Amino acid sequence: MTYLLWALPALAVIAAIASGRLDTIKAAVLGLSIAVPVAMFTGPAAFGGVQLVHALARGLWIGATIAPYILGGLLFWQIAAHGAAAPAGANVAGLQATGASRIARRRLLFFACFLVGPFAESATGFGVGMLGTVTLIRRLDIAPRPLMIFALLSQTMIPWGAMGSGTMLAAAFAHLPGSELGLYSMVPVSLLMLVWLALFWRTAREAGLGASARECAHEALWIAAGLALLAPATAWLGPESALLATYGPLIVLRYLMDVRPDRRAAWATARRAWPYIMLIAVLVATRLLPALKHELQALWKIAPFSDLPAWSPFFHAGSWLVAGGVLTALARGQGHGLAQEARSACKTGRPAILAVFLFAMMAEVLSGAGISRACAQGMFDALHQEAVLATPLLASVFGILANSGNAPNSLFMPSQIALAVQAGLSIPAVAALQHVSGTSMSLFSPVRMSIAAGLARGIGQERAVYRTLLPYAACCLALLLSGAIGIVAAK
Repeated sequence: MTYLLWALPALAVIAAIASGRLDTIKAAVLGLSIAVPVAMFTGPAAFGGVQLVHALARGLWIGATIAPYILGGLLFWQIAAHGAAAPAGANVAGLQATGASRIARRRLLFFACFLVGPFAESATGFGVGMLGTVTLIRRLDIAPRPLMIFALLSQTMIPWGAMGSGTMLAAAFAHLPGSELGLYSMVPVSLLMLVWLALFWRTAREAGLGASARECAHEALWIAAGLALLAPATAWLGPESALLATYGPLIVLRYLMDVRPDRRAAWATARRAWPYIMLIAVLVATRLLPALKHELQALWKIAPFSDLPAWSPFFHAGSWLVAGGVLTALARGQGHGLAQEARSACKTGRPAILAVFLFAMMAEVLSGAGISRACAQGMFDALHQEAVLATPLLASVFGILANSGNAPNSLFMPSQIALAVQAGLSIPAVAALQHVSGTSMSLFSPVRMSIAAGLARGIGQERAVYRTLLPYAACCLALLLSGAIGIVAAK
């Protein structure tokens, strides 16, 4: 009975979201409202008013360190995109026209799904990657159903989406450096990429854009190269800017190889892309130059909690995103629109930011009362180290329901870390499995599906798309479960 009470906040959130009657924010408020009395009256550790205030303050601080990524990314993307005639790479020498050769159209399709889409999603999150992908391939005369799937494939690098804000939040819950969690996340993400590539090849063939085995192998090599570059970039730069720094050059290289533009066309593309180029250069410099990194971190550092991330406003990627957006607007003579762009970014990002704050506070309340650790201990007593096998299923189901990895991470990450410690398993590996299971499987969420349907003009075809995706979702779960088995076997 005690364990049922402890699970009540998570069960309430799941039921609220699954019912469709409450959105994520209202479900989070409900969960927090239930978590407080459960923690105060049933928690195994002493948890009174003082402890409650402390836990809520910790949750607020975690949210405060994550919010600048979201707001800064949105502000920068809006300003940079509004000043360009088209998204970087969108005007690919007429390849959008239906009269282009099949191989040219196929290469544009791959370019949009696996390079431009993830890049846009990394810069902002919120499904902007789907918008970038659909914008590029809309004129390829693709039917709404496959177009919806191509839009969803832009979400395959979600752990690095929204400037890695979700990964940084998960790292805070796991008490790990963001770069370490991001690096360990490369393993399950790479496994899942096998599923995403298979889905892309099948859908492209059904859309009349099939390719030879040689071209498919060429695409797989591009994916492998991107992942191979992303791993060290994540270790050196952190998950905030790693994907931008690696996929930006890959986009340029692919553009030059596929289009072979003359000097005038190349210069026009560079003019549209210069804000992104400058931002990436600055973020890379602040991470790779030791002296500059140390000075920026030390210039002003706020750390109210020794075991939680500190905030250095002159080093934080969110600060540089805001600065990049402001400077871009001023350079283009659009300073008069900054206030409107800021309001738009706040309006768009408000739901995600509120969700981050609420779920972070709920996680800290449950953890501070000892409930997370006690639940992990109970699972370990019942299942021993095999309890970690439940991680992919729990995180995946909740990620699909909540359209985000933040909810499952806040609810389950503390107990998963406690379980890893109890069972003697690799803490970063367990944390990465939990994180990737929740974030990557959110690709199948009804929210993302509705966005894809709207962009692809496929309203009413969601059920048919889900039927297509079902076996691939099952394959994803099987691969994540194999990762859990591998963690247990590697003990």
